[in-house]
Amino acid sequence: MEVLILGGGGFLGQKLARRLALRGVLRGRPVARLVLADIAEPAPVEAPFPVATARCDIADPASLAAVFDAATDVVFLLAAVVSGQAEEDLDLGLRVNLMGTLNVLERARALGTRPVVVFTSSIAVYGGEVPDPVTDHTFLNPQTSYGTQKAMGELLLNDYARRGLVDGRGFRLPTITVRPGRPNRAASGFMSSIFREPLSGQEAVCPVGPEFAHYYLSPRRCVENLIRGAELAAEALGRNRCMTMPGRTWRIGEMIAAMTRVAGPGPARLIRWEEDPAVARIVGGWRSDIRADRALALGLSADESFEDNIRFHLEDEAPRV
Repeated sequence: MEVLILGGGGFLGQKLARRLALRGVLRGRPVARLVLADIAEPAPVEAPFPVATARCDIADPASLAAVFDAATDVVFLLAAVVSGQAEEDLDLGLRVNLMGTLNVLERARALGTRPVVVFTSSIAVYGGEVPDPVTDHTFLNPQTSYGTQKAMGELLLNDYARRGLVDGRGFRLPTITVRPGRPNRAASGFMSSIFREPLSGQEAVCPVGPEFAHYYLSPRRCVENLIRGAELAAEALGRNRCMTMPGRTWRIGEMIAAMTRVAGPGPARLIRWEEDPAVARIVGGWRSDIRADRALALGLSADESFEDNIRFHLEDEAPRV
């Protein structure tokens, strides 16, 4: 079993690689080799099998071909331009999020090996004037360029799977928090920084009010779900290969209260409330009443509480904070 993680230098790619290293198996077969590829060469990961790292621009077919070959059994397509940056730079978002996804599918088509392709979409594909709750049968109505590009990727994945060119499965990720590392340009980035920074004794700014509600999942559960998603039998997926990953909906105020129950009152005092109209305009179009019944029935899972999210962050990231 040979595995390729595109976006292997990102925080989810690194966590997924470490988890695969601990498991040693995927889809019932031993992992024989893992390739981590990203726009900048990823950090290496220790594993009981060979791990290669490489620079790769998925928007460049030749660059992609250098890491994705006929021996590749499973591809995790995590690489993307994040929401805020895709909204600011339409050309870049189209180049990476749309054409990069198409390039991955076209590479699989050219190889003729029908690899498993696990595509990370986003709940940003939902929005606009559709009734609550949002379910897997709700039509896609993105209100940002990022969401639109992810929705197009879903349609492409479904079509290439229908044609038997890939064994595709796509998962609309909730907002993943608490993200480790430095803030990125995702519009949802504050949903990690208002916990990550205070938990390490630093001040953070919250650009929305305490009543703002959103759909969340911890990095730990997300990685578990990506692996479970890769291992699903093709016949269990039916004609629609894309679904929403399970998460939980909480208000910002409720999440901060959960952090206080786990870590005491100190971190919450480091949060400043300063509304940012640009961020509010983007996240205000996102939906929060989301049901992931299909993924739950297939064995994927959500966190039990936001306290779990905080505990997982402290357990997994404390040595690196």
